[in-house]
Amino acid sequence: MQVFAFPKEILPSEKRCALLPANVKAYKLSGARVKIESGLGDAIHISDEEYRSAGAEIVFGRLALLQSADVIISVHKLPLAELALLTNSDKILISFLDPFNDADYLQALESNNITSISMEMIPRISRCQKMDALSSQASLAGYVMTVQAATKLPSILPMMMTPSGTIKPAKVFVIGAGVAGLQAIATAKRLGASVTAFDTRSVVAEQVRSLGGKFLDIDLGETGETAQGYANALTPEQMETQRQAQAQCIADSDIVITTAQLFGRKPPMLINQETIALMKPGSVIVDMAAESGGNVQGSVAGEEVICHGVTVIGQGNWSNDVAIDASHMYANNIQHFISDSWSQETKTLTINLSDEVLNACVITHQGKIVSEMLLSLQKKAVA
Repeated sequence: MQVFAFPKEILPSEKRCALLPANVKAYKLSGARVKIESGLGDAIHISDEEYRSAGAEIVFGRLALLQSADVIISVHKLPLAELALLTNSDKILISFLDPFNDADYLQALESNNITSISMEMIPRISRCQKMDALSSQASLAGYVMTVQAATKLPSILPMMMTPSGTIKPAKVFVIGAGVAGLQAIATAKRLGASVTAFDTRSVVAEQVRSLGGKFLDIDLGETGETAQGYANALTPEQMETQRQAQAQCIADSDIVITTAQLFGRKPPMLINQETIALMKPGSVIVDMAAESGGNVQGSVAGEEVICHGVTVIGQGNWSNDVAIDASHMYANNIQHFISDSWSQETKTLTINLSDEVLNACVITHQGKIVSEMLLSLQKKAVA
């Protein structure tokens, strides 16, 4: 019987967790043993007793929890120092790993013979929709970014007709119509704003319109998307064309939300200081990519700054603001992922690298990096 361990998240202000009591019951029915670190659900008001009633064992020592586990599951990756404490080489780690930006962590996973699974790398195919944690958290991020922008804007979003006069609806411009962008569009429309959006992938124009938004047409030539649905990187010439073409729309907008991120690469710079200066004082920009480099010149990761009278929000970890729903979605993503690779015969999580899902998301296994995407990037870096 495999032991699933769920340690508390230790990053400052993180409220999410990777397990709810309902998931405990599902894991127990599958034949797994579930252990949690005491206080796992405190930030979302779930007590140890609720987990215990569902069938989980409560462990008060973090080291004891980690060393007794076969599979360790969390939202964020374990601290680097804790990897050396995992004495059993058969351990499996499942979390968001950010594998493209931490070479030291990958080396530690290899040297400690740990099998690691990165939830960012779940492929975007039909079979994986219920496992796609990146999309589930991005959807919540789109909602949170819009609400944050609305609270910072010194005016209302909907049109309002009153005896004192008519207030025009606020103008919202969303750059990037992926999961987060589409949710931002939908949320802004529900709040009554007039919404325009742009994406380098013209195929999403119909999705934007179906949500009530206008699609800004910019001729960038050949763009397209990757096999997993992410936007391809633009050439410098295409980037400059985009910046110039969207400048007037940005200047006319009360709120601008940027969601453009490139999988495994630094996000594109979409809005420079000159364009920010064109906006009305009191306007708001939300930079979803601030933590990974930013779409907006001058945005600061984890902070809110004022540029030319415009509030630029780069908070990051957006779904943490709605931690109850974010935990529910992430915990279910994890459960569906484990169920997909669970062997009913052996009652274990099996690592079969010939499976297209595991082949995509397993980063290290048996003491080496096995992710084809990472290995390819490493070869290009050496070359």
